Amino acid sequence: MAYTLIIAEKPDAARRIAEALADKKPKKVEKYGAPFYEFTVDGKKHVCVPAVGHLFSLTPIKNENGWTYPVFDFEWIPTYKKRDTSWTEKYFRNIKELAKNASEFINAADVDTEGEVLLYNILRFICNVKDAKRMKFSTLTKDELREAYKNLSPHLLFPMLESGLTRHALDALWGFNLTRALTLALKNHSRKAFTILSTGRVQGPTLSLLLKRELEIRKFVPKPFWQLELHCKINGNKIVALHEKDKFWKKEEVEEVLKICKGKDGVVESIKKRKYKQKPPAPFNTTDLQAEAYALFRFSPAQTLSIAESLYQKGYISYPRSSSQKLPPSINYEKILKSLAKIPKYKEFVEKLLAKKELKPHEGKKADPAHPAVYATHEIPDLSKLTPQQRKIYDLIARRTLATFGEDALRESMNVRINVNGQVFMTSGKRTLEAGWTEIYSPYLKFEEQILPELKVGQKVKVLRLKLLSKQTQPPGRYSQGSIIKEMEKRGLGTRATRAEILQTLYDRGYVKGKSIQVTKLGETVVKVLEEFCPTILSEKLTRHFEKEMEEVFNGKKKKEEVIEEAKKVLKKVLSEFKRNEEKIGKKLLEGLLVARREARRIGKCPKCGGELRIIRSKKTGLFFVGCSNYPKCTNSYPLPRNARIEVTGKVCEKCNTPIIRVYRKGKRPFQMCLSVDCETKKDWNKNKK
Repeated sequence: MAYTLIIAEKPDAARRIAEALADKKPKKVEKYGAPFYEFTVDGKKHVCVPAVGHLFSLTPIKNENGWTYPVFDFEWIPTYKKRDTSWTEKYFRNIKELAKNASEFINAADVDTEGEVLLYNILRFICNVKDAKRMKFSTLTKDELREAYKNLSPHLLFPMLESGLTRHALDALWGFNLTRALTLALKNHSRKAFTILSTGRVQGPTLSLLLKRELEIRKFVPKPFWQLELHCKINGNKIVALHEKDKFWKKEEVEEVLKICKGKDGVVESIKKRKYKQKPPAPFNTTDLQAEAYALFRFSPAQTLSIAESLYQKGYISYPRSSSQKLPPSINYEKILKSLAKIPKYKEFVEKLLAKKELKPHEGKKADPAHPAVYATHEIPDLSKLTPQQRKIYDLIARRTLATFGEDALRESMNVRINVNGQVFMTSGKRTLEAGWTEIYSPYLKFEEQILPELKVGQKVKVLRLKLLSKQTQPPGRYSQGSIIKEMEKRGLGTRATRAEILQTLYDRGYVKGKSIQVTKLGETVVKVLEEFCPTILSEKLTRHFEKEMEEVFNGKKKKEEVIEEAKKVLKKVLSEFKRNEEKIGKKLLEGLLVARREARRIGKCPKCGGELRIIRSKKTGLFFVGCSNYPKCTNSYPLPRNARIEVTGKVCEKCNTPIIRVYRKGKRPFQMCLSVDCETKKDWNKNKK
């Protein structure tokens, strides 16, 4: 019996689609170890089957030259043919078998370029069709899925598809060619120091941006300055004010002011009060959510996206990959708010919002043609069944959703000038007069109340003391994972869906390290080599140019083939220059790699003999451990966690004076640990790891 085959992007999505559309409870069936769902819609048989993300990847076509460059011919191959994704074969076979008896196909993947590309590949390579109907949705809620099914688009979203195929082609051209070029330059210079080195269309400019900041910090020369604080008392209230000049660059100048003020009392010279409104925040887009989650919870951008994706798959939030800061009325504001009121901690806020004459969200300027901003849906989770990380992200999104409907907060600022023998000192305060939206979002707000007592002009001020502060100017701060994601967005580097992955690649390659992102010697070497011999690879301008070209493809103003040919021309020139200098490049890369490896192996001082602790590989077991440079005189050693990337922190344990390392495992939150197995900090080891 023929049926309509609906293909979803992931197993959870397939289940939710089947449950939403079915006349009765859908029947879950397993074949080859992968699930699918049988059900009827208005009596007509349907089957919903999941993929698991991309089932095909773009790979260079093998030729007689082997692993070399340039390579311009690519093909889509099934992911199960690669060793690390062989487990996807069961999903491939499942879809292939079900496609045989399908009378029509529906694309129910996520509505973005990646969803369109992955489903198109499944349709053409597995199902032998090149078009299908399209469900368009931004949440996996029952109502929206039914609406999407009722209003099926008759065809795939071809402009989105063409743009996505162009992006995959460009990323493959840049990624494979430049990775091979760098790696072979190193390998041909020294086979002993072989490692995979990569760069790409967005990865290169991003690493270059991080290095520029790193070099600014290194070159920074601190400059001394002085500040003068006035500690005084007014009406029994202690107040601290700062001299109006703020920074004194000459010590004799501030000392002269100190002499003028010494032994004198002051008077309130002027008071300026200003009431102002603080608008509610715009709803989250992907970048804002990642930046906020990093600032509040120290979740990496990739981790935040993964947690948000899990909430989306359960129907609790809308699609988390969106550039939009807008919430259209079609999402049914009232229904969402009434549902959120079922969670006790939101009930009071919702009641106030529903009492308003009009429910209208405060929106940002950014829009996305495919999706609204990220918001909490009307399907409410049982919070006790969420992981601690999911609860944090859900609460953040739910409160942000509610806060966008809130009233403006009314704040008051107060600036006071105090005159001490002709010298003016300034202090300021801020307070909230009407909480408005801040009441809802208060757990995540950073501003504090700085309340000054009621003062009058001409009021006497009792000077308690004058405090001379000696300071130095500070270098610019390093980027955090949250701030670099925002900077990438500002500069047009990458997309909402790829920035987190690009940043993670820089960590995985060993090009950067730390929470405050520091470029390693290896990362610095790669950028400097490319700057010297192939600066085009690091060009932000070129990256932005091709981003615009892909937009043109999406808008139907350019053909995919035109953009790919242009990219090939640029790349041919770059690779020709690279090949001409391959030996010099290889030599410089080797020097940087050896220094980087030496640095990476140094853990810190040995607490027993003062020698240097280093990461060593055991000749017997092949496992890595930490040993002392004074071996065999000192036999102090420590085991290292397996299947993990280790990062030196430069810190030592307060309890036993042993170095502390940071441990990274794929898909898990990084944690710090003392190297010593017997350290008392490990008594409650499971808690420590969290």
